[in-house]
Amino acid sequence: MPIQRLNHAVLYVRDVPKAVAFYSDVLGFKVITEMAGQAAFLQAAGSTNDHDLGLFAIGPQAVDSPAGRTSVGLYHLAWEVDTLGELRATRARLVEHGALVGESDHGTTKALYARDVDGIEFEVCWLVPADRLTDELKAFKGSRRLDLDAEVEAYGADRRGGVGVSVPALG
Repeated sequence: MPIQRLNHAVLYVRDVPKAVAFYSDVLGFKVITEMAGQAAFLQAAGSTNDHDLGLFAIGPQAVDSPAGRTSVGLYHLAWEVDTLGELRATRARLVEHGALVGESDHGTTKALYARDVDGIEFEVCWLVPADRLTDELKAFKGSRRLDLDAEVEAYGADRRGGVGVSVPALG
């Protein structure tokens, strides 16, 4: 049976309450279970999963991950939003918290890159709906600067994105 999607991610963090505050304030996650500052399980606002993110404390002495610099490891997690309006609002929250580190147009996806309070990188993206995928968008394999205002003008702020890169929007 093939894997369909990622159900949840678990991160080691220095300080669970600080990480919970970040993911709640910036991305709208809500706490499902918290264990005396040592662990927390959070759910994304639009999710039906039991939890989407687990956080486990390892303390303030923890060093940044060397993954991608001197070791193999995870580069980032990517979460989808339904609309470009939501992506725009997320961008504003990321900027407000000093977390935004990049913005990219990958053709079929429009992406923001950010770092949390522990420097762990993540992506928030919107996927072009299947009925708007052109041969040019499908063929594009690189990355260019995201012009979010132009994307909103082209697709609309409230148009629901696709699921994956070839499945029509749900609902």
